[in-house]
Amino acid sequence: MKAMIFAAGLGTRLKPFTEAHPKALFPVAGVPLLKRVATRLFEGGIESLVINTHHFAGQIEEYVSRDPLLSTRCTLSPEPGLLLETGGGILNARQYLEGSGPFLAHNVDVLSNLDLRRFIADHRPDALATLVVSERKTSRYLLFDEEMRLTGWTDLRTGEVRSPFPGLDPARNRMLAFAGIHLLSDRVFSAMEACGFSGRFSIIDFYLQAAARYPIYGFVPEGFRMMDVGKVETLGQAEAFARALDART
Repeated sequence: MKAMIFAAGLGTRLKPFTEAHPKALFPVAGVPLLKRVATRLFEGGIESLVINTHHFAGQIEEYVSRDPLLSTRCTLSPEPGLLLETGGGILNARQYLEGSGPFLAHNVDVLSNLDLRRFIADHRPDALATLVVSERKTSRYLLFDEEMRLTGWTDLRTGEVRSPFPGLDPARNRMLAFAGIHLLSDRVFSAMEACGFSGRFSIIDFYLQAAARYPIYGFVPEGFRMMDVGKVETLGQAEAFARALDART
């Protein structure tokens, strides 16, 4: 199975490091985020990676070419002119992902204890996508019905609700936080075309429109813990979390 790592972002919350380097090479407990995520994916059974690049793309290309683990198992998907966001990034990498069956997508700044093999095994044959979600406290949640099928999205701060199902009541749905890890059928590319998506777009925007036509499910891992390495101020927490994960392997 293939996986795509989103490594193109500007990483503005990780300044000053990202003023001269890509977020993907931000070191956590001495190991760049890209290497950490890639290693976990390979350990979980992923055979090869597609990595999208934009911000300081040349540094990622050089790092991958010099790393024995990555150089023979990674393909880069450049986004030189425009940062395409998550959905556009996947569509831009279509030539590397379509035709090989389901593939994983993973944010480069997310560390977790996810049992990847269990997650892959739980992916239903009819699913266009399966999203790792949890009861983590946040302000924005994805909404799921009793069968864990995606129905919408809500922002508790503003009261905004987005759903392809008119009149959806968030209170009658399960509210769960997205972890930035998802497994997609390679049918997703034709679905993007059918829904009119192209260029730059968020994968969540696509999911929220596509959910009315295609089954998109949530997966809640048992004992799940994760950390979004998004701020320099929380680096100490991120390093402690990373060391705890390292100790388990």
